[in-house]
Amino acid sequence: MRKEPLISIVGAGPGDPDLITVKGMKTLQTADVVLYDALVNKALLEHVPSRALTKCVGKRAGKHSFKQDDIQMMMVQYAFKHGHVVRLKGGDPFVFGRGHEELDFARAFDIDTRVIPGISSAIAVPANQGIPVTHRGLSESFWVVTATTKKGKLSDDLALAAQSSATVVILMGMRKLAQIVSLFQEHGKGNCPTMIIQNGTLESEKCILSTMDDIEKKARASNVGTPALIVVGETVRLHTSFIQQVKSAVA
Repeated sequence: MRKEPLISIVGAGPGDPDLITVKGMKTLQTADVVLYDALVNKALLEHVPSRALTKCVGKRAGKHSFKQDDIQMMMVQYAFKHGHVVRLKGGDPFVFGRGHEELDFARAFDIDTRVIPGISSAIAVPANQGIPVTHRGLSESFWVVTATTKKGKLSDDLALAAQSSATVVILMGMRKLAQIVSLFQEHGKGNCPTMIIQNGTLESEKCILSTMDDIEKKARASNVGTPALIVVGETVRLHTSFIQQVKSAVA
């Protein structure tokens, strides 16, 4: 019996497989096909029925990847052929995840669609280190900014964020760390507490704490890489080891 096509766009959470939502996990359990991103923890595939087709379609810098148009067409083709397609995306699919583009594409084919939000790494990864993005008396708001625009340039929004007193969470920023440091220094934020977190919420999580003036030097010394996010703002001072690590960085 032919199944009705259905596409579910599911947020996998920040990395730790236990941080997917209950609804997201239940949706995986009903999948006929799962198309998952490179940053999705593969342990989540244990929830997928053994009969289901699973395929990594993630896009990673410097490695072979599927084009966005190809991924979207694959979603539709598999839905008509197999039934329920789960598009499993890291973090929350609507936070720099192109989830709405995929939703629009599927709807153009009159396919039934669902969205299951995920826990965004922009909030969860700092929280896992004990750092809030807002805190009474320190930060009344927060920015979540991608460092790299579609044209490969530093986001103009980052310059606006650097002038505010808000906590700034920068995604996909490690390749532009030198430019980010210069930008914040231009706005008098060289002494601003800064944290880099690699592989957030995973056992391999690596955290670097410093000031903006010294974060690039410390990142090189620690050999920190991607995937990582950068958190800038006074709330970073709330980390239990901030003072000690900053002293070590400038010693």
